[in-house]
Amino acid sequence: MINIITIIITVLFAPLAGAVITGVDRRITARFQSRIGPPVLQPIYDVLKLLGKERVAVNAMQIIYVIGSLVFAILSLLLFVLRSDYLILVFVLAFSTVSLIVGATSVRSPYSKIGAQREIIQILAYEPVIILMVVGMYLVTGSFNIGSIAEHEGCLFAQLPLVFVAFCYVLTIKLRKSPFDYSTSHHGHQELIKGLTTEFSGLQLALIEITHWYEAVLFIGMLSLFFAHPLWLGILIALGVYFCEIILDNVCARTTWQWMLRFTVVLGFSLAMTNIIWLYLKY
Repeated sequence: MINIITIIITVLFAPLAGAVITGVDRRITARFQSRIGPPVLQPIYDVLKLLGKERVAVNAMQIIYVIGSLVFAILSLLLFVLRSDYLILVFVLAFSTVSLIVGATSVRSPYSKIGAQREIIQILAYEPVIILMVVGMYLVTGSFNIGSIAEHEGCLFAQLPLVFVAFCYVLTIKLRKSPFDYSTSHHGHQELIKGLTTEFSGLQLALIEITHWYEAVLFIGMLSLFFAHPLWLGILIALGVYFCEIILDNVCARTTWQWMLRFTVVLGFSLAMTNIIWLYLKY
């Protein structure tokens, strides 16, 4: 009964929290550009407007892939909230992105297909680092269970500092923020127009935006695990990291995908692997 209530609350209120985070993101971005910016709840207004648009699709399968992406994102958040297996969560979250990629490649638009190809490159860059993060938590806590990780005595950051830095690095890629907004961008400097989401509109685009809201809440939760005691401190630090991501998004120019791939291997993967080797030798 408790799990059912938790699931209902998560499904209903997580997107609201994600919308507020997105709204604050837009507001801060506007301040960086010397603008007042839209209301914090503007993302919700935008989604409601998109839901009222005429439903136009390039092919009948587009909406299936978009719904699949949303369902996998919700499922990954539920796995986190219900304190399930962390490795399963990582793979389910990857399916969410893959579903969107398949939807983008199901059309003939060159912008959409190039955006999808770049998204695949990004997955190849950040996914190994995220898996290493989970492995590092296993070495510290002795479990892949999120509940056991959250209840572990002591601060995980103290034993996984390099893994935390690596995760923050790849989080910029996962959030599609500068300097790693290759596949799509909410800014106007993208040479691919909207890349991955070029051929999505109306209902489809609204569902994609809601998917991003669920992901934003999930990432806040994943960051907070490094500082789970007390919980409020972990959430506060996670929000601080997200704020730093917003600042980075506004002060950095977009780099090439080759630079991103090279530095993810050299910096992100190397940092995480170094931390894990140190833990392995220690225990």
